[in-house]
Amino acid sequence: MSPMQGHPGPSEHETVGAYALGILDDAEATAFEAHLATCEWCAQQLDELAGMEPMLAALADLPGSGSPAIGESLSAKPSPRLVNKLVDEVAERRAQKRRRSFYMVAAAAALIVGGPFAAIATTGGDSEGGGTNQTLAANPARDLFNSIENKVTGTDSASKVTATVAMQEKAWGTETALELGGVKGPLKCSLIFVSKDGERETAASWSVPKWGYGIPDAKTEQARNPLYVSGGVSMSPDDVDHIEVMDFDGKKLVEVDA
Repeated sequence: MSPMQGHPGPSEHETVGAYALGILDDAEATAFEAHLATCEWCAQQLDELAGMEPMLAALADLPGSGSPAIGESLSAKPSPRLVNKLVDEVAERRAQKRRRSFYMVAAAAALIVGGPFAAIATTGGDSEGGGTNQTLAANPARDLFNSIENKVTGTDSASKVTATVAMQEKAWGTETALELGGVKGPLKCSLIFVSKDGERETAASWSVPKWGYGIPDAKTEQARNPLYVSGGVSMSPDDVDHIEVMDFDGKKLVEVDA
C-alpha cells in the first residue's frame, strides 16, 4: 500500500489490515490499539474495512494453502503484502461505491430540477388551474394543425361545437389534426373518419374536462383556448366523405364535410 500524502510511511499503518482481519496476537493487537487512539488515518481505514470478516473464509482457499479448515488457516498469518493488497482492494471498492452513489444523487437532483420544466412542455395548459403560460407550452398537435394547408370546418347548430380538421396525405393513409371549440365536459370523445363507402375509422380519442375547450365567455384562458388533437387513418384524403366528432355515448357533436 503506497504511503498517503501527509501521513507517515506504511510501517506505522500496515497493521490496520491484519487487525481488521483479526489475525494479530494479543500483544500486537494491544500495540496497534494504542497507535489507533492517536492516528486518525488508521481509524478511518479501520472504519472503511468494517464488515471484512467474510474475507477470512477466502483466505482458506488461497493457492498453496492446501485448503485447510478456516480455524487452521488463521494460525498461518498472511504476509503484509497480502494484507495490504486486501486493504487496498476493499478501500477501492468502497470508493467506487461512494462515487456511484454520488452520481445517482446528482442524476436525481437533475431530474428534480428539470421535472417541472419537462411537465410544462408536455402537458401545456391542460391543468384545471389554467395558470400555465400557454406561450411556453409545446403543443405538437397545434403545430401540426398549423403546418397543414388543407383544412375543412364545420359547426353544429344544436351543440354549438366547431371543428376544423386538417388533413394531409401520407403513404400509409391520412395524417390529421383537429382544432375543437365550443365543447363542454366532462366528455369522452372520438374523431371518426367516414369513407365514401361508409367505412368508419377512429383517428383519435380524448377526454374533455368539465371546464371545456374553446368557450368564448369562459372565466379562464384555459377554457377559452381550443383543443388540438392529432391522429391518423388508413384511408386516403380522396376517400374521405366526412368527419365526425362523437362522444362515447354515440352522440354526434359536430360533422365536417371533406
